[in-house]
Amino acid sequence: METVIVTDVPRADRAVVEEFSGIGAATVGEALGRSGDLGSDLRPIQQGTRIAGSAVTVLSWPGDNLMIHAAIEQCGPGDILVVATRSPSEQGMFGELFATSLQQRGVVGAIIGAGVRDTQELRDMSFPVWARHINVMGTVKNTPGAVNVPVILGGQAIDPGDILVCDDDGIVVVPRLEADDALAKSRARLAKEEATRTAFLGGELGLDRYGMRPRLQEMGVTYRRHPEAG
Repeated sequence: METVIVTDVPRADRAVVEEFSGIGAATVGEALGRSGDLGSDLRPIQQGTRIAGSAVTVLSWPGDNLMIHAAIEQCGPGDILVVATRSPSEQGMFGELFATSLQQRGVVGAIIGAGVRDTQELRDMSFPVWARHINVMGTVKNTPGAVNVPVILGGQAIDPGDILVCDDDGIVVVPRLEADDALAKSRARLAKEEATRTAFLGGELGLDRYGMRPRLQEMGVTYRRHPEAG
């Protein structure tokens, strides 16, 4: 593993990133062709929080959070700290003191591909975190790693500066260079969902709106009246 700290990473336009924060992760994923999902094992420690931000990435050795300390210097307003480890790790690599430093720099949240602790304190200070584990076990600070290099989480490649959209449902990564196109597709998806919502409120059924009745028939699905029906 190359031991390097990359500085001055480009970010997507701040207004674009902030608009993603108002769109659900599931909607963005659907708009992108059901892609970019970081998986179901990265779970929020809080509920009712939706954020989007630019990735500052960390590649650490398991059980060692030295490079998180180094990464904080590279973080700024609107960023999300994204931590991956070279092999699986359950230790609580991140807690309230890290969050205090990040929050002071304008960072909007963290994604930890290992363990987190101090979860009550993190909720009290309104610093959102998504993590694989909650674990009181701490870490050491002995092994160099890398900051702002490509990492893999949940089978997805994340480059520094990519956009992460996070909420109660999970996390979706939007490649930085595709941000404008992804936002346009997400807006279109939102409009489609709103039109469908209006139709459902008016009593229309999904079977009819999505044209599924002929498909059921083609599949051999039949209707049969219950013998006790009047």
